[in-house]
Amino acid sequence: MHAVSRGQAAPARDRAPGAADRAPAAGDQAPRAGEPDTDQVIEAALAASRALVALAARSVAEAGEDVTLPQYRMLVVLGTRGSRPVSALASALHVSPPTATRMCDRLVRKGLISRRAGSSDRRQVLLSLTPAGRELLDAVTSHRRREILALLEQVPGERHRALVEAFTLFADIGGELPDPDWAAGWRL
Repeated sequence: MHAVSRGQAAPARDRAPGAADRAPAAGDQAPRAGEPDTDQVIEAALAASRALVALAARSVAEAGEDVTLPQYRMLVVLGTRGSRPVSALASALHVSPPTATRMCDRLVRKGLISRRAGSSDRRQVLLSLTPAGRELLDAVTSHRRREILALLEQVPGERHRALVEAFTLFADIGGELPDPDWAAGWRL
């Protein structure tokens, strides 16, 4: 590899494939010997994300419901966080309230969520999973668990702790709430 002085980007042939062309920021620290640089970590995260999204899409498709990934994500939020008003769902999903409302309308028509008036404020409408919505979540989760197990069987046991730590950190900083039933298979 070519030596690169601080403040200069590495030549394109020395960077990870697809790494962004950027000069290091003022606070960037050079990685320690043998440590991946930021672009390598980003590329690895992107590759893992693509694999996990593909796994999720296959799992939703196998469940047999005509549900999009964003709709499934809404079901997951309701399943892990309980009943919510549409504004809270919009915020959790990073979509506009009108988009969240349209998603809710479709899921209500499919019988996967229900609307009810709030107990303390009858003007507030809360959305909740129906039994059919919970069944769909359980079916998709079961399929995902089987696929993840098949992948984990290819990973040496001594590397499992590192995976748990990395995935837990990503889930925490990404705002995911742990679901004890879903997480049971990951305990060491």
